[in-house]
Amino acid sequence: MKKFFDDIKKDIKFKSAGPGKKLTAETGSRPDVVQSSSSAKNNRHAPTEGAQRAGAAALARIEQQPKPKVHTSQDAIRNQVKKELEAEAAALAEKDKAAAAAEGSKVPVKDPTCLSVSGVYFTCPLTGATLTKSEREVHIKEAILMRFEEDPVEASVMMIHTFNKDREKVKVAVDIISKYVDNICKNPTEEKYRKIKLSNKVFQDKVRSVEGSREFLQALEFISVMLPVEGQEEEEEFLVLPEQSPDALELMKERRDRLQRGEPVRAQLDRQPQVFRPSPNAQRFELPPEFYNLTADELKKEQQQRSELVEKNTMLRTKAMREKEEQRERRKYNYTLLRIRLPDGNLLQGTFYAWDRLPVLFGFVRESLVDGWQPFELIAPGSQKLQESDEVALAECNLVPAALLTFAWDAAVQADIAAAGGKSPTLLKPELLETIRTLS
Repeated sequence: MKKFFDDIKKDIKFKSAGPGKKLTAETGSRPDVVQSSSSAKNNRHAPTEGAQRAGAAALARIEQQPKPKVHTSQDAIRNQVKKELEAEAAALAEKDKAAAAAEGSKVPVKDPTCLSVSGVYFTCPLTGATLTKSEREVHIKEAILMRFEEDPVEASVMMIHTFNKDREKVKVAVDIISKYVDNICKNPTEEKYRKIKLSNKVFQDKVRSVEGSREFLQALEFISVMLPVEGQEEEEEFLVLPEQSPDALELMKERRDRLQRGEPVRAQLDRQPQVFRPSPNAQRFELPPEFYNLTADELKKEQQQRSELVEKNTMLRTKAMREKEEQRERRKYNYTLLRIRLPDGNLLQGTFYAWDRLPVLFGFVRESLVDGWQPFELIAPGSQKLQESDEVALAECNLVPAALLTFAWDAAVQADIAAAGGKSPTLLKPELLETIRTLS
C-alpha cells in the first residue's frame, strides 16, 4: 500500500496547485502542495484490459458525457483523465467565483500578512497533497481514477462510496450488486445469474445511476456483449460474466466484502501546527474568511449583540433558552484556531473543526510533546478545566472561533518525578522548535 501511495504521488501533477509553504515560512504564505511527475515507473505492471475498460468508463461518467472508446495505452487514459478533470476544476472555480460575486464577501477583507493563519487547508489521504477547499474534491477524484492502473476493484469501490453523495442510494446499489454475486456463487452453472440486462429497470434506476457501479462489475470481469432478446428484432447490451472456477468464485466473495466495507475518501483537515515565542499578542486572533459561516452584515449584528451581552447576563433565563442561544452561536463558525500556552511561555497553535471533540485536541497536543505519555491538563478561558475523556465538541466548550488555553503537567506526577531525582521533561519535539517564530 505504501508503495502505491508513493507511486501515485509521482503520477499526479495537479495543475491548480500553487506555490509551496514550509513551517518556516511566513504566516501569509500557503502550505506546500504536493506535486508529482507524470512519468510512470519502469517496474510498474501494465494495466489489464479490464483495468483499461474501467478507467475509460470512469472518465465518461465524470460529467455524464458519452462513453469514450476504450483506450489502448496508459498514456492515453492518463491524458484523458487530466483533460476531463482540468475542465471540471475550471468549471468549479467559475462556480465559486460567481457564488462569491452573488453573495458578497463572507467577512471584511483583511491584509493577508496580518492573519493568524493563511487559510484552511486539507490533506489528501491517497497522495499526501495539501489542498484548498476548492481543490480537494477534484484532486481526490483524480487520485482515485489513477488507481485503476494498480487495483481496479479498490478504485471502483472508492468511486462508489466517494463520488455519490446520497448514502442511501449507495447502500441500495451495494446491496443489489452483492445479491448478484451471491446468486452467482450459489448457482455457478446457471447462465441467467451471470447476465445483467442493462435496460432492466432495477439496474437502470438503482445500480447504473450510481457512479462506479459499472466499473466495479467490470473489475469482477463482467464484459459488455450485445445479445438477442426474445420478441425483439434488435439486440441489447448485457453485462456477462464468463463461467467461474471455484477459486474465482471465492475471489468474487472477497471483492464483494471489500465493496460492503468501503468508505468515502475524504480530505483530512491540515492542522498546520506552529510554535510561537512568548508574546503579549497571544490572545490576538485575525482569522481568514474560511473560518466564518457569516456574511458581513451578520458579523456587524454579532458585534452589536456582544455589546448587549452584559445586559443579557443580568436577565433571568432558563437553561433551555441559554442552550438554544449557544447552539445558534456555534453554527456561525466552521473551524477554530487554538493556541496552547506552555509552561515555558511558548505557544503551540493548530487548526480544528468547530465540532472536533476534546480527545482530538488532547491528541494533537500529545503528539507535539517529547514526553507525550505524561498526563497533563488543559485549562480554557474562565479557568475551565478540560477533560480528555469528555466526548464534548470544541464549540460546546466555547472554544470557537479562536481561543487561548493553558497547559500544565499533572502536579502529582511531577512531584513523583522530582522526588525520584528526575528532571523536568522537555516540552515540544525538536522539529517543531526548529520552526519557532515570533507572533506578530
